[in-house]
Amino acid sequence: MNWRLVSRLLGLLALLMACCMVLSLPWSWPQFGQTETLEVRSLRGMTAAIAFSLVLGACLIAVGNRPRGSVLRKEALAVVGLGWLLCGILGSLPYLFTPTYRLPGIRMSPADAVFESISGFSTTGASVLTQLEVPPEVPNCEAAAESGDIAYVPRSVLFWRSFTHWLGGMGIIVLFVAILGQLGAGGKALMRREVPGPIADSLRPRVRETALIMWSIYLTLSGLLAVVLWLQGMSVFDSLCHTFGTLATGGFSTRNASIGAFNSVQIEGTLILFMLAAGTNFNLYFLLLRPPGNPSSRHIMPGLQTVVRDPEFCVYLAIITISVLVLTVILWSTGTYVAVVESLRHALFNVISVITTTGFGTKDFASWPVLCQAWLLMLMFVGGCSGSTGGGVKVIRFIVLFKVLKLEVERAFRPNLVRPLRLAGSRIADSIGRDVLVYVCMIGVIYSFSWVALVGIESSDQWDTIGQSTSSRLTDCASAVAATLNNIGPGLGVCGPHGNYTNFSDAGKCLLTLLMLLGRLELFAVLVLFTPGFWKVQ
Repeated sequence: MNWRLVSRLLGLLALLMACCMVLSLPWSWPQFGQTETLEVRSLRGMTAAIAFSLVLGACLIAVGNRPRGSVLRKEALAVVGLGWLLCGILGSLPYLFTPTYRLPGIRMSPADAVFESISGFSTTGASVLTQLEVPPEVPNCEAAAESGDIAYVPRSVLFWRSFTHWLGGMGIIVLFVAILGQLGAGGKALMRREVPGPIADSLRPRVRETALIMWSIYLTLSGLLAVVLWLQGMSVFDSLCHTFGTLATGGFSTRNASIGAFNSVQIEGTLILFMLAAGTNFNLYFLLLRPPGNPSSRHIMPGLQTVVRDPEFCVYLAIITISVLVLTVILWSTGTYVAVVESLRHALFNVISVITTTGFGTKDFASWPVLCQAWLLMLMFVGGCSGSTGGGVKVIRFIVLFKVLKLEVERAFRPNLVRPLRLAGSRIADSIGRDVLVYVCMIGVIYSFSWVALVGIESSDQWDTIGQSTSSRLTDCASAVAATLNNIGPGLGVCGPHGNYTNFSDAGKCLLTLLMLLGRLELFAVLVLFTPGFWKVQ
């Protein structure tokens, strides 16, 4: 392990985090003549977090001064795994240094702050905060927060909370590679460990060019969505925060009732389109917009045919269509909503929000019929497309898994059959099929053991205090593990769309935090950190 090189790269990453925190400062800037208030203290807290990140980054760079060698497999895994942990810890400082209240009169603990930070960067959207907007009946929110009447969250912290989504959506390491641009082949190794999906093809031979293209597409979509939401009636602050949560498929909102607080069909329709886009493989956008290779070609958009025939994209749309129809019928037939149009509206929004792992909500689907809840829980494991900002197992893995299982069933009565795996007419390497099987099995094992562990960690007395039964505790823990491992955010029960994770113990939050990292980095970049042989110097 080249520790000097790893230390230098982690130091540069810490400096990048400090620069990103600066963007939160204007939202806590005091007005002229304002005295000591919570917002002024939040400005000081954000400044202290920036200063700490700068000092730590400078120290790590000094330790790794003039490193030898380049980024190889081990260094790439170490930088990605440790880099996300570092960003999660630094990202938690604004919650600790500013007057952020988790519950009325109760400040956030280190476990709460790291949970909220990792949830942001991993685009999970799970939260421990209970009061995001000030109730209208409280005239002086800052005085009320000081007296312990409300759980106050400064605007600068709300902005940083949503901005961590946006940074983690395309990937902080991808942004790091795009900005630094001096890593050569090492940059490709870093990106392969962060870009989700079993088949991570590059758009361009040069890895920095690939990173720049991906971030350019991401920036363009973000700017377009922010303007549209602003034109539809959102404030600049709300439009930016919800843009960050939508394009990153994160789900943090500035409102207690999430998107349901706006009660706007226009806003919901806009977010549906952009959530759908965020859950699509970003490579397809490049193929769609690239100029024709042959100038005499009659096709204005030659990549359109490739996009339409992409098997993962087609299955992705098919799953969404079937799910929306099924949930609409159930919601309407059971009388959950009287009108078919209303049933379709809420089914469409919540299906796309769940399968893209965004986690926004218009209604509390935890109160829907049990069959609807079970269907949505299944969609949590499906997730978006590979190469998207969505979480979950990914659609492409289920396609490959189905092909592998179908081939194995056929071999049961044709043992001498030799047939390669194919996807979109191209042969798939046998190693990819094996990797998919291993990944899906590991997800199942980790989910099962984590569920049992979380049930053991959370005491019955704690659940009795919040009025939940033992059976509810089992369901709540099962959905909490599924929602964090697949980077969804809201689950069922106490952690539903209108709930949060504040009732879980600190030990439980630490376990769920680890699951968020495992889901975002697709297991291996985190699991190797717990392997003793990984740290041996060769």
